[in-house]
Amino acid sequence: MQIDLPEKRYYSIGEIAKAFNVNASLIRFWEKEFDILKPKKNAKGNRMFTPEDLKNLKTIYHLVKEKGFTLDGAKDFLKNNKKNPLNTIEIIEKLELIKKQLIIIKNEI
Repeated sequence: MQIDLPEKRYYSIGEIAKAFNVNASLIRFWEKEFDILKPKKNAKGNRMFTPEDLKNLKTIYHLVKEKGFTLDGAKDFLKNNKKNPLNTIEIIEKLELIKKQLIIIKNEI
């Protein structure tokens, strides 16, 4: 899954929800369920997600929505693969991007 967000220091929950095409309530729910999500809150109490939180959300989204893991299964996966579970997802994203580029080149020939 390719997320199109500009490079920023903080993202609002609305920006995150729109990028993942989910409701903000799901992001809030995942925040409660997964310990790796710890967005900062401003004086008003609005959640501000860092790029690290964005990477963690990509991992959670990939496991739950794309791979079909249960929440407990995703938690276990993240706990047991502390080395770098994001590395696999980053590789998949790069391969998907290369695949799109190759399809474009193929269609131009």
